[in-house]
Amino acid sequence: MNPKYISLLIAAALGAVSLSANASGYRFGSQSVSSQGTAESNGAEAADASTVFANPAGLTRLEGTEIMGGITAVVPHSTFSDSGSKRFTGTSSGGLTTQDGYAPDVVAAPSLYASKKINDQWTAGFGLFVPYGTKLDYDNNWSGRYALTRVKLESIALNPSVGFKLNEQHSFGFGVTAQHMKAKLGQGVDVPGSIAALTGTPQSAALLKAIVAAGGNPAALATVKDGHGEMDGKDWGFGWNIGYLFTLDQNTRFGVAYRSSIKQELKGNAVWDFNVTSDQVVNKIIAANSGKANSAALVEIRSPETFSINGFHQIDSQWAVMGDATWTRNSRMQNIDIQFPGTVQGDEVIRQQWKNTWRFSVGANYKLNDNVLLRGGLAYDQGPVPNATLRHPALPDEDRTQLSFGANWKLSPNSSIDLAYSYLHFKDAEGNYKNTCSPLTVGCTGNGELTKGTWQTHLSLIGLAYNYKF
Repeated sequence: MNPKYISLLIAAALGAVSLSANASGYRFGSQSVSSQGTAESNGAEAADASTVFANPAGLTRLEGTEIMGGITAVVPHSTFSDSGSKRFTGTSSGGLTTQDGYAPDVVAAPSLYASKKINDQWTAGFGLFVPYGTKLDYDNNWSGRYALTRVKLESIALNPSVGFKLNEQHSFGFGVTAQHMKAKLGQGVDVPGSIAALTGTPQSAALLKAIVAAGGNPAALATVKDGHGEMDGKDWGFGWNIGYLFTLDQNTRFGVAYRSSIKQELKGNAVWDFNVTSDQVVNKIIAANSGKANSAALVEIRSPETFSINGFHQIDSQWAVMGDATWTRNSRMQNIDIQFPGTVQGDEVIRQQWKNTWRFSVGANYKLNDNVLLRGGLAYDQGPVPNATLRHPALPDEDRTQLSFGANWKLSPNSSIDLAYSYLHFKDAEGNYKNTCSPLTVGCTGNGELTKGTWQTHLSLIGLAYNYKF
């Protein structure tokens, strides 16, 4: 199986971390440390410049000029236990049946927001944040290596915005997004399974004849090992977002926000490694007969749009409550066709068929004193993978719950620090993913592997941000 194909599959799926840092799919769920403290339930609070992401209409509530910069560290822990992964031949895939070090010890994502009040009606804003992210590095000899050995996704979004205050009750916001995405992926190639399946066939006889004619040693085939492939790809994409904020009175407001999908074409290169025996002549013959070569690759993806409804109520001088419901159109991620321009190789078709999801969160603020504001929140987030047969090792995602705590500490009248901690617990994720195209199938590309097992995951988020107003 051509690893660049499966690799690009993952790149395609990135449109929707490690494991998802917070939100389901590949979306990096914490774009603001202050929001993280309430489990992202404060979309209608509009307390600082990070409202650029949550709801740009909230910009109209900000005075003067504000700048905030933050960083969120993700500390994941995940394990995999195999329960019967197989080659396309129906035999065991072999390799390590447990994995516990494939998630990184820690990854970090930055955020930067700014706002400036232009006049009584208009406020400008800007956001820089990480919309998607993942990093998984399985062992090259784990039982699911024919589906994936590693995946790394890095993305950054630039989001200039503007807020318009129609009157004391109605505010609107609009923003445009430039999103850059970069991916690196790898996968094993089932050369041993292919050699075993061809034994006794005319194709096997032709392979042996070619090896002898080239001066190679056919006995080397008895020790053949996996091949491997690596690819990378990157692209810019563009989208937009809008928001509306309704102020019922000085203590209560409601908001709605929409963030568009973004279409991108990940273009990259695939590099093969067919160093599968100790005989370089045999390796060259196997590579030549694989029908694969280093080449460019392309996949078109479209990230899912989101729609949010949220509310905020200041109960008294100390307590405030808030809530958010966000719908994500993950169903855009159906089967993915990986294309390989300039080659005669068949496309890779990856079955995803994601479902639309909801995320619900509630939170509260408590003003301890004039300098310290405490935050807390609870969220439930649905995973987009509909069932075990569509759960790929690149996204062993499931429903999860989140418990968050945070604080804002005023250092001076113009500056403050935000702190946040979140704990996320994922339901056990059962996987039973079967690639429907084997190495011997004509007209398509695939390892034909079955990856079967259970992922167990939990993670922590630690956020720190600095705010300055002038």
